[in-house]
Amino acid sequence: MKRRRRLGLLLVVAFAGPPCAPAVADEGILTVQFENDIVADADGQFTHGTRLAWMSPEGQVPEWARRIADAIPRLAEVSTKRIVYSLGQSIFTPDDITIEEPVPEDRPYAGWLYAGIGLVSVGERALDNLEINVGVVGPASFAEQTQTAFHRWFGFDRPEGWRHQLENEPGLELVFERKWRAWQKFGVGGLGGDVVPHVGVALGNVLTQGAAGLTLRIGDDLPNDYGPPRIRPSLPGSDYFDPEDRFGWYFFVGAEGRAVGRNIFLDGNTFRDSPRVDKRNLVADFQAGIAVIVGRVRLAYTHVLRTREFETQDDPGQFGAFSVSTRF
Repeated sequence: MKRRRRLGLLLVVAFAGPPCAPAVADEGILTVQFENDIVADADGQFTHGTRLAWMSPEGQVPEWARRIADAIPRLAEVSTKRIVYSLGQSIFTPDDITIEEPVPEDRPYAGWLYAGIGLVSVGERALDNLEINVGVVGPASFAEQTQTAFHRWFGFDRPEGWRHQLENEPGLELVFERKWRAWQKFGVGGLGGDVVPHVGVALGNVLTQGAAGLTLRIGDDLPNDYGPPRIRPSLPGSDYFDPEDRFGWYFFVGAEGRAVGRNIFLDGNTFRDSPRVDKRNLVADFQAGIAVIVGRVRLAYTHVLRTREFETQDDPGQFGAFSVSTRF
């Protein structure tokens, strides 16, 4: 056991670099995310998501992105600009994946493979994110192959109903999110904390919704970020982080309410007949987790409870979200 602990510490230190090395403006940020319902001993609804993202160093933004920022009043204010390139995949299934035939009252099989580009504006007390995701829903998302391989490797039940998934459809998602620190850094026993409200809107054939919520964070040497990133739909965090100390950590809890106009994974394909369920227009997420920053690395775990998303859903959804972000 002691050897394992020593090995784990060595890996963190090696990955993080010297813990005393300060973060500087010319560093980019690489983020890897993994979300799965295995932590809830379940296999259905939103069952898996992965995302890889690269955030540029401060100020290294293409001219066309600067022009977009100048055209949006909030993004044009005095702040630093970064651009984010991302690649992700999300997988959705019914609760019982061992049934080969479709279950009309349960969520259809669906996958979403996408590439994204975003413009992030970071101010002293606020962070804005404008992002566009383009991809495909359906067999071309390779969701069937991903889940089948994952289940085979780890000895889980083989998913039997993928031949009834949503059909191929190009997907577009335009997202704007705003987060700000409404109350920051109280001092109790050497701890600090803040409250981070947020609002957001998404438009597109994949997801159309409005959202609002807040996150409460309490920790020691609370780092300069706005919470760890999540895979949408979710409470928004950020790939961005800029730690001021050698070591930091915080616990966080959060809640978000969403008014959903369209969700392709429940409503089905836009231009053809496909499996569908009657979605609920009001959905909420509740989450709690911990983030730890060591040198140039941020590691985070979030546990998420999502209220029922459609009328015939038996239970709320649960899943865990892991993320690792490193500056270099």
